[in-house]
Amino acid sequence: MFTKKYVKHGHLMIRHAEKLLRYRRDVMSENTMGDFRLQIEALRQSLKDRNEAKAKEETDRLHDLYAKHLPAPKDASWRENVEVILVAVVVAIGVRSYFLQPFKIPTGSMQPTLNGIIGHRAFVANEAEIPIDQLPQYEKRADGWYWKSYPADGSKPNILRQVAEFFVFGRNYINVVSAEDDEITEVRTKKIAFFFIFSEIYFRNQAPIRFVYASPDTLLADFRVEKNMRYKKGQVIARGAVDTGDQVFVDKFSYNFIRPHRGDVFVFRTDNIPDIPPDRMTGEHSFYIKRLAGLPGDTLKVQPPLLYQNGRLAEGFGFERVMAAKPPYHGYTGQGTYLDPTKPFTVPQHSYFAMGDNSAHSSDSRYWGPVPEPNLVGRGLFVYWPFTWHWGIIR
Repeated sequence: MFTKKYVKHGHLMIRHAEKLLRYRRDVMSENTMGDFRLQIEALRQSLKDRNEAKAKEETDRLHDLYAKHLPAPKDASWRENVEVILVAVVVAIGVRSYFLQPFKIPTGSMQPTLNGIIGHRAFVANEAEIPIDQLPQYEKRADGWYWKSYPADGSKPNILRQVAEFFVFGRNYINVVSAEDDEITEVRTKKIAFFFIFSEIYFRNQAPIRFVYASPDTLLADFRVEKNMRYKKGQVIARGAVDTGDQVFVDKFSYNFIRPHRGDVFVFRTDNIPDIPPDRMTGEHSFYIKRLAGLPGDTLKVQPPLLYQNGRLAEGFGFERVMAAKPPYHGYTGQGTYLDPTKPFTVPQHSYFAMGDNSAHSSDSRYWGPVPEPNLVGRGLFVYWPFTWHWGIIR
């Protein structure tokens, strides 16, 4: 560490020159190899004499000779760019595989802690279909209930507002209208880039409507669109907006070193859970995100709106917020195959009990049982998009 810079540089240049001689001795002429040896020896002598000015001069000469006989390869800039891209891809794959992985919240089982995909119908003619009077985002008008954010004339908002709402809220507007009197025969899922989910609506007579930015489940739950529905020509099939589910980073690293904790919001695979079938369209198992309500050996019991762990009220910010049952939270319910108010449930070893914060509308371990330990993926860490009040650390 105390060696002067010109000495280090000189010795490094000598090593490179000797390496070049070894690699290219079969193509270099004797005169060229002689020039290298003379220049190397001259630099060595100046370094031995501690003559800084002479050493720098001989280093530059050796460098020029080295560069002359080791020209830059063809397309060097392309090769360098490709190398940078490949390194970036490898690093990204490594980070995704072992440290942080992005996930999209598809359902409302964790609402309002985490939002799933939410559809907003522009117009709700039949008030009895949903408890519309309990939803503050809707307002009563002369001919029915309307989503407040949708323009009164039924048109989409202007393009600037649409772009702004997409980047801030992840919101996309849809307006699907039947071209003729017809009946829906099928609603299919269409995935693009393994991330964007669309629907394709097929009819008995007219051409299918493709790239509807909403999943079939969202169209069914929020827009009442399903197979065998009949529409008149010009009738609205689905009009309104779809808010994308929260996009979260999942910490896949820490569970390799520490045990999961009660209250963690965690992600797990659904394979090896018999009561969770694979996707009916793709045949693949999915990922779920819930709150970890019970560790191996814990005894759980629900007395709505409360959750008991090992005979005591569940502790921790997440549980307490749900049990307080202050809207939009509604407390815990216990009607399920594995957990109900009449009897406690003991979590088996090497398993974990998962429950959604939106307990009344959550398919979780109460219905399909504990999560096997090998299924654990990681802990929900951070909501990175959209930029709503959910943005930030997940609690």
